[in-house]
Amino acid sequence: MALSRTAKFYRDNPDARAKHRKYQGEYNKKRKSIKQRVADNRANREKGTYGNYDGLDVSHKGKGRYVLETAKKNRGSKTNTAGDRRARGKKGKGRKNKGNTGGN
Repeated sequence: MALSRTAKFYRDNPDARAKHRKYQGEYNKKRKSIKQRVADNRANREKGTYGNYDGLDVSHKGKGRYVLETAKKNRGSKTNTAGDRRARGKKGKGRKNKGNTGGN
């Protein structure tokens, strides 16, 4: 499997990789991150898929609801949660061929 663009960047930029790993270490220690990780693991255990290598993972569907999905599908999911909607922006807003001037 080929490396992703991000993986290539961090491979070629050791200073950036060190900075990123340091930040991730700090982020993962935050109380909020730990609570979320514990909740996710608990849901995974309750669904009976924790540590059995079945390729399934729990997917957040909002308001504490979890659904089993393949790990691959879950990584790429664009759910309709408020955070995802904010990240994508509003439909049509700023998407009208701004960069395409037709060669003029």
